[in-house]
Amino acid sequence: MRLVLLGPPGVGKGTQASNIVEKYNIPHISTGDIFRANIKEGTELGKTAKEYMDKGLLVPDEIVVSIVKDRISQKDCENGFLLDGFPRTVEQGKALDEELSNMGIKLDKVVNIEASEDVLIERITGRRICKQCGATYHVKNKPPKVDGICDIDGGTLYQREDDKVETVATRIQVYQKQTQPLIDYYKNKGLLLEINGTRAIEDIFNTIVNSLEDN
Repeated sequence: MRLVLLGPPGVGKGTQASNIVEKYNIPHISTGDIFRANIKEGTELGKTAKEYMDKGLLVPDEIVVSIVKDRISQKDCENGFLLDGFPRTVEQGKALDEELSNMGIKLDKVVNIEASEDVLIERITGRRICKQCGATYHVKNKPPKVDGICDIDGGTLYQREDDKVETVATRIQVYQKQTQPLIDYYKNKGLLLEINGTRAIEDIFNTIVNSLEDN
């Protein structure tokens, strides 16, 4: 399976990515993870990417495409891969198509997990994290036994700055504006699987698997 995974912040993409790669025994390729690893290791790619990121700029497409091409050329991707965080724009999607074509392969499907803005905002703004151990809670879906206190070590729970309503709304709007043309691009190519992300985690995963195997 050669897949791309799309979905706005708070839709549960990370959980489904883990389930998909385990089910199909394929590597999970996150451009964000690749950048962070290279920055940590001090590679040339990491240094270049960090220059842009430190200025609050997006890493140029040609650099991102280059690292993705290098990653999917590796042996563990022979039987497939799950791309997460790339592509984000139509231009990146076209560049990916071109590179895959040069390699003699193509995408099988693009999984797009969807949820309304109201649902996403409720999910993200309700998230609370322990200052000591990093355990994650949710005020509605997974509350601690004692309000504001971690069940594990008694640490104080807090809300991250980028989980506050104003920031979350902006993040979702930026995602939608940037990614909707890409969603349309893949829909026109007949590659898009639209998945309702408001249900239970297991139900969403079963729908993804059934959709992939029915196509």
